[in-house]
Amino acid sequence: MNIHEHQAKALLKQFAIPVPEGRVAFNIEEARAAADALGGPIWVVKAQIHAGGRGKGGGVKLAKSKAEVETLAKQMLGMNLVTKQTGPEGKTVNRIYIEEGVDIARELYLGMVVDRATGGVTVMLSTEGGTEIEEVAADNPEAIVKIHVPTSVGVQPFQVRNAGAKLGLSTKLVRNLGKMIDGLYKAFVALDCSLLEINPLVVTSADQVIALDAKLNFDSNALYRHPNVAELRDLTEEEPSEVAASKHDLSYIKLDGTIGCLVNGAGLAMATMDILKFFGGEPANFLDVGGSATVEKVTEAFRILMGDKVEAIFVNIFGGIMKCDTIASGLVEAARTLHLDVPLVVRLEGTNVDLGKQILRESGLAIISADSMADGAEKAVAAAKA
Repeated sequence: MNIHEHQAKALLKQFAIPVPEGRVAFNIEEARAAADALGGPIWVVKAQIHAGGRGKGGGVKLAKSKAEVETLAKQMLGMNLVTKQTGPEGKTVNRIYIEEGVDIARELYLGMVVDRATGGVTVMLSTEGGTEIEEVAADNPEAIVKIHVPTSVGVQPFQVRNAGAKLGLSTKLVRNLGKMIDGLYKAFVALDCSLLEINPLVVTSADQVIALDAKLNFDSNALYRHPNVAELRDLTEEEPSEVAASKHDLSYIKLDGTIGCLVNGAGLAMATMDILKFFGGEPANFLDVGGSATVEKVTEAFRILMGDKVEAIFVNIFGGIMKCDTIASGLVEAARTLHLDVPLVVRLEGTNVDLGKQILRESGLAIISADSMADGAEKAVAAAKA
């Protein structure tokens, strides 16, 4: 789960991380009140969306008067902000963040991720602050220093000193940076984060460090431990079909293709997308109905797929815990209830497969049966093209 910058900073303040003072605003009046409360003489007006690169897209602007804050607020609220991460369709700005100006001597980058290779957290530091880390990694990889954090003891001071020396940072700056990294790591672990990014991390003329930006992503499976974090979820920033799927316990991710996929099991779902591409098709989604799908759950899955305006649907089921006859009954019910009007290709294998195929045959629906995964993918691609 993602949250907005202003929400991330509010959480980080609880861990004594220095951040600029700011106020969130949903309308012009609140923006005006925020400017009054902060006092100036310089303000920064920031569009709040779940995407990076806002500055390049015109979503971060400097204001030198309260009147200018109000003008920028009028421009940003309701605008369609397009960045590299939003794609060409962009995102609507429904809230902005008014923040005090900061003394900036230089900018650094700091990020923390769960590192599967080490089984722990890896801290990334770079002198290329304000630049997307992917660009730094591609163009200047030696500018990134990594700290692999020992899970049992946390970040060690010598690790920060070594990283600072590699980046050519002063002793005072490294000391202040070490305090911030320690606090950020505590926040990362305590909040069950999957990613924490401060870009840029500002260094003042006195070598103090301030989180000028903040991005936090959370492990959704751990949100039950953090109701205060779960409350920060902004559904308007998420794909509507993915929100609908989550309400029915469906693992669903919308993609850009034309062939809808309904599969049980994450591994099989990934393989299904791969084989569709092998035969020249493009999957419209990742959809895992899980091992305990009901007729109602399958119907909702079909409803979501049809909402994506797919040109064909490929159902690929290997019945283990999930029985093929249950899936078949769900498919028939869904097709009739939703008046399915696109080609439906079905491959069933596993528990109660013969009964499942019988239900499909006797349904009277125009279902294209497949004998294998490859056969089904090939037929789905051909049906979508037709």
